[in-house]
Amino acid sequence: MSSVNGAAPVGIFDSGLGGLSVLRAVRAQLPAERLVYVADSRYAPYGQRDDDFIADRTLAICEWLAAQGAKALVVACNTATAQSIALVREKLALPLVGVEPGIKPAALASKSRVAGVLATQVTLRSERFRALVERHAGDLRVLCQPGHGLVEAVERCDVSSPELVALLRAYVQPMLDAGADTLVLGCTHYPFLDAAIRSIVGKRMTLIDTSVAIARQLERVLDQHGLRAPEGGIAECPRFCSTSDGTHLRQLAAALLDIDTAIERVAIPSRRTLELDANAA
Repeated sequence: MSSVNGAAPVGIFDSGLGGLSVLRAVRAQLPAERLVYVADSRYAPYGQRDDDFIADRTLAICEWLAAQGAKALVVACNTATAQSIALVREKLALPLVGVEPGIKPAALASKSRVAGVLATQVTLRSERFRALVERHAGDLRVLCQPGHGLVEAVERCDVSSPELVALLRAYVQPMLDAGADTLVLGCTHYPFLDAAIRSIVGKRMTLIDTSVAIARQLERVLDQHGLRAPEGGIAECPRFCSTSDGTHLRQLAAALLDIDTAIERVAIPSRRTLELDANAA
């Protein structure tokens, strides 16, 4: 492969700000890679959207990133991966990495053989999730809890308020009561709630965050295709793009990643959003 390919950026996409947890892991694992991050915050959260809407947006944003010259794509959203990654693989020739809840590591980690999964409703009802549980859970009892309201909290930069902790407690305490010793963070937004969850569960639960595994998978995929950036360099600051005004993206990148940079507002129209905007007009 030519060095031009190696120097091209990796595109990372999420419905909103959760994919920053994946971007953080990718920067640590692959410091020489240039990164373009897109938050579809105008239409977040995806967890309450219908399947067609999620597929429509995922494909549109991946196509936009391809048009920006991305050499590989990371769909850093469990909901979008569960619902749409097969479609994107079919339509785009670029190497693609998706995310999925860490059922396999939970099955390996749990001693009590009871594990909780906190994820969006769309992820939990997806075929992809059911197949994961069937394939890896074996004798593991899996307690599924939709995390209603958690994505919205992270999107408004609330990772520690008393209201948020109370909501998390309502989701996690029944899992503890049922003997769960492992909690799968089944949405890329949820690692930013790590400290709040720990304030409730202490050391009684192992938290499974798959962002490091995703970064390693991206490294393998880039190597496989001869697309790694030249070793030894440190890439410039990631390029951050948002379909809304980007205020919260900038706040969260500064607070959680120590990156303070301008956010580009981008328009990425798609079939469903054209319909939405037409109806709203």
